[in-house]
Amino acid sequence: MDAQSITINYSGGSITMPVGNAKDLFGDNSQLLRPELVTLNFTRKSHTRVNVIGGPSTSVAAADYSVKQWPRSAKSQSAGGQKIVMRWEESDGDWVARMTGPAHELGNFLNTSSPKLVTFWTKGSKYGPFIAEKED
Repeated sequence: MDAQSITINYSGGSITMPVGNAKDLFGDNSQLLRPELVTLNFTRKSHTRVNVIGGPSTSVAAADYSVKQWPRSAKSQSAGGQKIVMRWEESDGDWVARMTGPAHELGNFLNTSSPKLVTFWTKGSKYGPFIAEKED
């Protein structure tokens, strides 16, 4: 199971890596490995709808509604994100992952979430090191 990929969403992007690497970096019992349902709120404007072309139109009233959804990200290879290389304390080398969104958002996420010192590289730039502030 540790070889399976996990995608961790954060504000502004996501990171996809093997489960074993995520456990090693964030901890076996990290809440990041247990996503929670997200409530999405929507507003529908009033509008008219035609069920059959040329048929009569019916009015649809405006409404506010919400749905619960598990965090998700794009699955196709083309939308799989940018390849990055990561290294963290006791990682025994470099590991490949994929990120979506800008690199600075991943840096923000790691700086608030990683209990271990971590760096990552994109094609042309190195970022980090990052580490979350430890609470006493």
